[in-house]
Amino acid sequence: MSNAGFSGKPQKPSPDSGEDIPAALRDASDVAPQKGKLPILILGGVGGFVLLAILSGFIFFITAPKKSAQEASTPSTTASPSINSGDTQAKANGSLLGHLPYPEAPESELAPVSNDGRFRMRKAAAQQFLAMQQAARSAGVNLTVISAFRSVKEQEQLFFAVGAQRNQTPAERAALSAPPGYSEHHTGYALDIGDGNVPATNLSANFEKTKAYEWLSQNAAKFSFELSFPIDNIQGVSYEPWHWRFVGDRQSLETFYKAKNLKPVQAPKK
Repeated sequence: MSNAGFSGKPQKPSPDSGEDIPAALRDASDVAPQKGKLPILILGGVGGFVLLAILSGFIFFITAPKKSAQEASTPSTTASPSINSGDTQAKANGSLLGHLPYPEAPESELAPVSNDGRFRMRKAAAQQFLAMQQAARSAGVNLTVISAFRSVKEQEQLFFAVGAQRNQTPAERAALSAPPGYSEHHTGYALDIGDGNVPATNLSANFEKTKAYEWLSQNAAKFSFELSFPIDNIQGVSYEPWHWRFVGDRQSLETFYKAKNLKPVQAPKK
């Protein structure tokens, strides 16, 4: 404020200056109050700001959409940590130590694939294997059956008893043999094949060096058989060149492929 013209005595406001009228009334002096309505006073300074904030909050409260009881009680998923896709697939498939669960084939569906009737497969698979075995024999190759259908009870003995004898942990044992309830042999569609002319290679990686394996690699698909566990298979099971499975009808195809979500593979050009 400038000190020019200050006489040291307080100056009485002029009657026409309006300074003795409250500011709020001065601002609204030209507006006649309406009948039946309270005059609206506009407050300045801190008081006006506080009143404006209170009114804004009240208006937001009565106009904002309300959450339903269900929405309020349901936790938000936007902040949930991401789940590894491999873990998700494992949970969805119900896998155990890299092996998928398989149902046990009913006895009425099984037919022999060996002369003594010891080894059996589902009828459609048995028929195709016998045809494949005959075709291989005509080519001078001796395909022998080492194992075929196995019940869950038989698998328990193979997994737990043999694992204990070899001092193997479940994870170590699972690399070589599926836990009970998780073996492809339960389905009646899988079997272990050996070379009758080189029995020393049975259930060994050296089987891949035999004529039987070479012939299977080139001809098994003609009879709807495929290798279950090739090198670096997605299940992480040890390479088993002797383990083959039938995928020649709808049920067998769904049994082995439905849970895996695999993509089609382009066949190599010949």
